[in-house]
Amino acid sequence: MPIYDTQHDLASLKARLDGNDDLLVVCYCAAWCDTCTQYRRDFTALAERHPGHVFVWVDIEEQPELLGDEDVENFPTVLLQTPENTLFFGTQLPYVSHLERLLERADELRPLGPGHCPPLLRPLLGSP
Repeated sequence: MPIYDTQHDLASLKARLDGNDDLLVVCYCAAWCDTCTQYRRDFTALAERHPGHVFVWVDIEEQPELLGDEDVENFPTVLLQTPENTLFFGTQLPYVSHLERLLERADELRPLGPGHCPPLLRPLLGSP
């Protein structure tokens, strides 16, 4: 499965996360957003090229609890998380090449401090 949609694939996502420390690549979007609809196709293609990461699609209007107290003002907003830390949280231009470059240097990213990002997603999903 290239991407996991938290509305429809939650059980599969939890199973994938169980016992692994793969990087989460999360896109926060909204169903009404035309930019998001177009970006999802490219996000899925990127997921197919990077099977070692877990790509997650979150509709912020359907599941705002997966964003914590953070607000999303522009789309797409991307989150990169390890099981312990958030490495990136922010709006990206809707060109998947920007996200791909970010993934290429994910090992170089320093964790963000508390208050600059949503809570860790794994516990919110009910996964260790």
